[in-house]
Amino acid sequence: MIGPLTNFDGYIIDAAQYAKWNRSVFEEMRDGGVTCVNATIVYWESARETLSEIGKWNRLFEQNSDLIFLARTADDIRRAKSLGKTAITFAFQHCSPIEEDIDLVEIMHSLGVRFMQLSYNNQSLCAAGCYEEEDPGITRFGRQVIKEMNRVGLVVDMSHSGERSTFHAIELSERPITITHANPKSWQPALRNKSNDLLKALSESGGMLGFSMYPFHLKNGPKCSLGDFCAMIASTAELMGIDSIGIGSDLVQGHGNEVVEWMRNGRWSKEMDFGEGSSDNAGWPSPVEWFSGNRDFNNIAVGLAEVGFQKSEIKKIMGENWLSFFDNAFGPV
Repeated sequence: MIGPLTNFDGYIIDAAQYAKWNRSVFEEMRDGGVTCVNATIVYWESARETLSEIGKWNRLFEQNSDLIFLARTADDIRRAKSLGKTAITFAFQHCSPIEEDIDLVEIMHSLGVRFMQLSYNNQSLCAAGCYEEEDPGITRFGRQVIKEMNRVGLVVDMSHSGERSTFHAIELSERPITITHANPKSWQPALRNKSNDLLKALSESGGMLGFSMYPFHLKNGPKCSLGDFCAMIASTAELMGIDSIGIGSDLVQGHGNEVVEWMRNGRWSKEMDFGEGSSDNAGWPSPVEWFSGNRDFNNIAVGLAEVGFQKSEIKKIMGENWLSFFDNAFGPV
């Protein structure tokens, strides 16, 4: 583990985490100085199941109010920073919670949801996933969903979606979209990573990319070095501009293999889905040595400095860019 050469004191905003949420995880967030975590609350769940998950979170907020609270606005995240707490925003990794009911977009937003992926690896009612051989783009329902998400302030996330669908979402959305957790495909050719042309279009439209530390998205997997990761961020900054990039770690903590099976298989398959096509990816990968939890964000700040980023640029990447994006994304038009 790399020692903390400096203690980073800016905003730390992570646009993608999924944990077995408990007080121990929230204490790690506090110890790591994490200002905001965009927490995945569901994958394949129905609307009713999603309400139960939100109910569980309401209890977590009540029981851990000294550490966390629900953020609905960017100002809530600023308040978390001033209080030394961690703000939590809600995210869906699939559009299943809105079922086929356009009214559920606003209802979920009113309950605190701020990000929704239009597809998770597979073709959905809204868009194609990145594992599909064919990508017809955004569906008729998906067009209506994007329009409604734009209206209420629910952010379109295309992290697990196909290339054509993502280009289409950028074109259709009247508000900037996000890819909260992925890396450039030119650096690591995982199915989930994104082409340079797509990343450039994302930045030109005002969208944001969150860099993922999930080992299957990294060059050399769990053996990826901090230097290589930060050099990749530097080259992406040249492509997209310094204001369009942030962190979306895709950190997963505390879950057994039954959860990764749920993430990949849901209810749609009786066979194990190996994602990138290898049975070696059946379970959770080992983390990289420089990032295994919420206490390790300072390592990234140190690594960014070592590849030449200035302090003001590091602050943007670690959180300020996401905060600026949230200012314009979470409220109604």
